[in-house]
Amino acid sequence: MPYIINKIDVWAADIPNQPGTLARVLDGLSSAGVQLEFMIARKASETTSRVFFAPIKGAKQQRAASSIGLARAAGMHSLRIEGPDRAGLGAKITNAVAENGVNLRGASAAAIGKKAVFYLAVENEQDLKQATRAVRKLLDG
Repeated sequence: MPYIINKIDVWAADIPNQPGTLARVLDGLSSAGVQLEFMIARKASETTSRVFFAPIKGAKQQRAASSIGLARAAGMHSLRIEGPDRAGLGAKITNAVAENGVNLRGASAAAIGKKAVFYLAVENEQDLKQATRAVRKLLDG
C-alpha cells in the first residue's frame, strides 16, 4: 500500500467552553453531510475551547461550517499523510521535515490496525511545499 500525501484545509473556531457546544457544532456539520476524518477539541481558557476539523469539502459543507462559526484555519498550512504504519514512522517523518528547515506548528497522528494517518501543520505555503517534498522523498524514495 503506497502512502497518500496531500495538502488539506483545516477548519477551526473558538467555541464556548460549555456542555453541549461541541455537540451542536458537530450536529451542524453532520446535517450538511460532513464526514470528518480529523477533529481536535481542546480547552483554551476557562471560557473557551478551540476546535479543528477536516475535511470540509464543497460549497454546501463550507457554508454550513461558516454558519456555525468555523473558518479555514488562518496561517495553518496542513499536510495529510496516510499509509502503512510501521515502528518509528513519526520520528522519520518529523526528522525529514526538520532536516529541511521546516518548523512544525502542530502535528497529530493515529494508527488503526496497520494504517497510520498524520496531519502536519506549518506556518506558510513555502514551508508546506518543503515539508511535502521531504515527506515524499522519505516515503516514496
